[in-house]
Amino acid sequence: MIFIHQIEAEETFSVRQPVLRPGKPIETCHFDGDNLGTTAHFGLYEHDDLIGVVSVYKVTNPAFSKREQYQIRGMAVLQEFQRMGIGEQLVKKVEHYVKEKKGELIWFNAREKAVKFYEKLDYKIKGEPFDIKEIGTHFVMHKSI
Repeated sequence: MIFIHQIEAEETFSVRQPVLRPGKPIETCHFDGDNLGTTAHFGLYEHDDLIGVVSVYKVTNPAFSKREQYQIRGMAVLQEFQRMGIGEQLVKKVEHYVKEKKGELIWFNAREKAVKFYEKLDYKIKGEPFDIKEIGTHFVMHKSI
C-alpha cells in the first residue's frame, strides 16, 4: 500500500542523504527554510517504509512576475524505487498543495539528469544552465498553477 502524507523536515533526511547528498554528513540534508511555517514536507510510504520525499517552500524568485510563488526542493526517491512513478506522485501532491494555498507558480533548480522527468510533467526551463558547487549542472524550471 502506497500513501503520501505531510512529515517533519528531519524525517526527509533518510531519503535526502542517500539520493541528494551521498557520502556527505547528515547535516548537509538540512536546507534553509526547512522549519518555517510556510514550508511543507511530504513523504511517500510503501507500507511503513519512507521511499520518497519532497519539500515545498514559499519563496519568490525575481526571475518570475507571479506574486504567489513556491519552490520545490529536496525531491528524492530511493534508488531502488526510481522510475516507478513515485516522483510524479510527489510532484502532483505539491501541485495540489500549492493550488490549495492559492499559489500561482512552482519553480525549482533541477539537476541536469532530472530535466526530462520534469518536462514530462509540463515544467519549462528558464534561462541558462548553472553549476552548484559539488553537486553539478542545474536548470531553473517552472510551471504556472
